Amino acid sequence: MQSPLPGRDILRVEGLEVDFDGFKALRSLDFRVQAGELRFLIGPNGAGKTTLLDVMCGKVKPSHGRVVFKDSIDISKFQEHQLAELGIGRKFQAPSVFTTLTVFENLALSMKQKRGLLSALWAKTTSEQRDRLLHRLEMIGLQDKAAARAGSLSHGEKQWLEIGMLLMQEPDLLLLDEPAAGMTDSETEKTGELLHAISNNQTIIVVEHDMEFVRRFAKTVTVLHEGTVLREGTMEDIQSDDKVAEVYLGRRVERDA
Repeated sequence: MQSPLPGRDILRVEGLEVDFDGFKALRSLDFRVQAGELRFLIGPNGAGKTTLLDVMCGKVKPSHGRVVFKDSIDISKFQEHQLAELGIGRKFQAPSVFTTLTVFENLALSMKQKRGLLSALWAKTTSEQRDRLLHRLEMIGLQDKAAARAGSLSHGEKQWLEIGMLLMQEPDLLLLDEPAAGMTDSETEKTGELLHAISNNQTIIVVEHDMEFVRRFAKTVTVLHEGTVLREGTMEDIQSDDKVAEVYLGRRVERDA
């Protein structure tokens, strides 16, 4: 199935509810993302951000409503690994890489292919595959560390490697949970630039708590509160919204009498 063209919805969330033993983590949530977007999800703890990502990748099944991917794929009918094959890649907050393998080997293992783990590791790459690997190495800024063991990388470099591993799967939609957490200032800057580079070809949804990072790199922001959408728009729209200031930033807006 081909990816939606830019300007068309790649994901539609309609009336979504998730109930955990009586606690509604998501409430009648409607949400849309167009192909080619870089969308940031923000909100206070417990707003439902991670739960929403969990539903999108198949980890959590909705109690009500639906999530439609690429026009016709009802996400609730598929398991996590099936959705990965259909084009949804998920990265959790803590990096997960093969620490004893090299950076190059980690990327090669992640390449979209119909081969087992061992055969993928020892098989020779074709020139086309090698070009793809080198392209991703350059994109994530680890071309000079291709032969280094992944365990020797800094925290930020491991995060970039895992993003590169996701990209080797050729997903149409990337779900990233706090990709800049724990990074130095320079690593955070490079991560924001990497997200913008990726969004030239793929759609990205990012859950993020670092508001400075959001201010610097967000294109469109969705604010969640108590399991539903509170506000959506540019960062300027969000910062000027009185309700967001009250419930998310924790201050009541004083008005003139």
